[in-house]
Amino acid sequence: MIMLVGQWSHGIAAALFALLFLWQTIRGERRFAMAILAGAFLLTAIWAGIVAATGPASTLSGLGETARNIGFLTFMFVLLRQGLGDERRPFVGLIYIALFSIALMQTMVNGVLSQLPASPELEQLAHNATVLLYLFFAIGALLLVHALYTAAAPEARFGIRLAMIAITAMWAYDLNLYTFAWLTERPATELLALRGLLMIGLVPTFLIATRRDIGVKMKLSRKVTFRSLSLLAIAGYFLLMFFASQAIELFAASHAALIQAGLVFLLSVGAIVLLPSQRVRAWLRVKVAKHLFEHRYDYRAEWIRFNQTLADPGNHAAPLDERVVQAIAEITEAQGGLLLARNIDGRLHPAARWNWTGDKAEATEDRSLGEWLESSGHIVELDPLRNGARDDAEEIATLLPRWITEDEAAWALVPLIHRDTLVGAVLLRRPSIHRTLDWEDLDLLRIVGREAASYLAESKSQDQLAEARRFDEFNRRFAFILHDIKNLVSQLSLVARNAERHADNPDFRADMIATLKDSVGKMNDLLARLAPKEHGRAEAPRPIDLRQMAKTVSAQKQGAHQVEISAGAETLAMADPVRLETALVHLVQNAIDASEDDAPVWIAVGHTGEEAWIAVEDSGSGMDADFIREHLYRPFSSSKPGGFGIGAFEARALIAEMGGRIDVDSRAGEGTRFTITLPAAAVDAAPAQPERKTA
Repeated sequence: MIMLVGQWSHGIAAALFALLFLWQTIRGERRFAMAILAGAFLLTAIWAGIVAATGPASTLSGLGETARNIGFLTFMFVLLRQGLGDERRPFVGLIYIALFSIALMQTMVNGVLSQLPASPELEQLAHNATVLLYLFFAIGALLLVHALYTAAAPEARFGIRLAMIAITAMWAYDLNLYTFAWLTERPATELLALRGLLMIGLVPTFLIATRRDIGVKMKLSRKVTFRSLSLLAIAGYFLLMFFASQAIELFAASHAALIQAGLVFLLSVGAIVLLPSQRVRAWLRVKVAKHLFEHRYDYRAEWIRFNQTLADPGNHAAPLDERVVQAIAEITEAQGGLLLARNIDGRLHPAARWNWTGDKAEATEDRSLGEWLESSGHIVELDPLRNGARDDAEEIATLLPRWITEDEAAWALVPLIHRDTLVGAVLLRRPSIHRTLDWEDLDLLRIVGREAASYLAESKSQDQLAEARRFDEFNRRFAFILHDIKNLVSQLSLVARNAERHADNPDFRADMIATLKDSVGKMNDLLARLAPKEHGRAEAPRPIDLRQMAKTVSAQKQGAHQVEISAGAETLAMADPVRLETALVHLVQNAIDASEDDAPVWIAVGHTGEEAWIAVEDSGSGMDADFIREHLYRPFSSSKPGGFGIGAFEARALIAEMGGRIDVDSRAGEGTRFTITLPAAAVDAAPAQPERKTA
C-alpha cells in the first residue's frame, strides 16, 4: 500500500513541477536566477517521474535526485552572485565547492553501482557510501540556505523567503530520511515513498514564490496559514512517532512494547493538555504572525470583524458601549476591557465593561486626565509607567487614578477621540500572553479608537434627538396646562372685578369662597401634574452661605414633610443663589417623594479643602448602579409613577453651569445621598442672602 501511495504521489509531483516549469517558460522570465529556478523545476519533474516509474531505490532515481539537488544548489549560487547574499564570506564559497564535489561523487557512485556484480557485502558498502554522501549534502545545503537568507538585505528577503522555506523543507526531509537510513543500515523505504507527498505540498509555495519575485504580492491568508501549520504539526507528530518506534525497535527491542505504550501515553496527555489551551494558541498566533508575516495584523480581516462587532443588529446584541469595548479588546487579544465615558463635568467615569472583573473602578477626581488624552491623543501603556521606563512616567502617573495603576490586570488606555473631542477611553485588560505594544498596535488602536468614538458620538446625538422630541411632547402637554391656567386666571379676574361692587353681599361672598376653593383645587391638581420650572434670571456666581440656603429650603418644605438640617460653622460657596436654590429644591423634593411619611429628610453642609458641599439624604428605597448609570440623569426617566424625571437632570445641569458637580451614593433598599459640590468662597467674603419667592 505504501509503495502504491509513493508511486502515485511522485507521479502527481512530476506533473505539477512540469506545469511549474511551463508556467515559468510561458511567462518569458528574463532574469537569470528565475530561469535557473525553472530549470530546477524541470529537473525535479524528471526525478519525480523516474521515481514513479522505477521506484525510489533505483540507480536512475539516485541520478535524478542528484540532478535535482544540483538544480536548486545552482539557483542559490546565482542568488549569491547577484548580490542577495554576502559573497565576502569565504566559508560560503568553500561549502558550495564541497557540495558540487559531493554531487559529482554521488553521480560516480551511482554509475559504479550499476556495473557491480550482485554481492551482499558490496551492496551494503555501496548503500552506506550513498547514504553518507546524501547526508553530507543535506547538511551542507541547509547551512547554505541559512547563510543566504541571513546575509540577504532586509528588502530582498521578502522576495526569496518562500523559496527558501520550500527548499529548506525539501532538504530537511532528506536529512531525516538519510539519518534514519544510516542508523538502521537499510533503505528507508517508507520515507522514500512518502517524499512524493512532501513535494506535492511544496508546489503552492514555489508557485507563490515565483509570483512574489515579479512584484505581485500574492500570499496565503492567515487562516489558511494557521490551518496549514496545524496539518504540518499533525504530520510532524506522526513522523515523530514513526522515528521513535523505529529507534525503540533498534536499540531496545526487548522492551519495545512497554516503551512505545508509555510514549503514546505521554504524547496523548501532552496533546490533550496543550491543544485546548487558550494560552498556547495565543502564543502560537503571536509567534507565527511575528516570524511568517510582514505585519502583525491582517488589516482587512480585523477591520471587517471590528465593524461587524460594532454594527451588530441582533435582537440580543449587547449595548453599543459594551460592543465598543469588545471590538477594541479583540483586536489586541486583550482578555477584557472597561469603557470610561466623559461626563458633562469633564471627568471620566466607568460606563460599560466587557470581561472586566475588577470592582474598584471609580470616576476620575477631576478633568485633567480627559484634557490630557484629548490634547495629546496618546495611547497609554501602563507597564512602562509602573516600572518607570518612560521619561514622563511620573507626570502621566499623577493624572491616572490609583485604582488603574495599582490594578496589574490593566494593560493599556486607548483614548476615543471624535473631531478633536474626547468621547471617552477604553482601559484594556492584559492579554493571556504578555507582550508590549509596538508601532502596529499603536497605529491600529489609534484608528479603531477614532472609529469607535464616531459610533459613540452618533449614538449620543441620537439620544439627544430623542430627548428633544420628548421635550416637544412635554411642551405640548404644558400648552394644555397653560390653557387651563388661563381659564383659571380669567375666572379669578372676574371674581376680583365683581368683588369691588358686591363685596357686601353675603351670597356673593359665599360664591366667591367656593370659586376660590375650586380654583385652588384645580391649581393644586395642575401642580401635581407638572411642577413649576421657573428659575429666575441667571446671575454670576457669588459667595452664598450654604447653611442659610439649607434653612430656606427646609422652611419651604416643613409643611409637607419633616426636613432636618445638620450644619456647623458658616460654609461659603461660589454660586448663583436662584439656580442653587432651584437645584436644591429639586433634590429635596425627590428625597421627600422617595421617603415614608414619618421618615425625615436630612440636609448636611460642609467643606473639603477648596470645595464646599451641601448634601441631601433620605432613607427611601434607593437605586441600583444600573439605574444610576443608565437612567438617573436622563430626562423623562423616572422611577415615580407619572413623574417626568426632569428634577435630577435639571439639577445637574444647573450645578454644572456654576462650575460644580453632583455626586450620588445610593444602594437599593438603603436610601440615597446626593451631594452638590461647588468651589468654596473666601471665609471673609460677604454672603448673599437667598431670594425668597413670594405668592
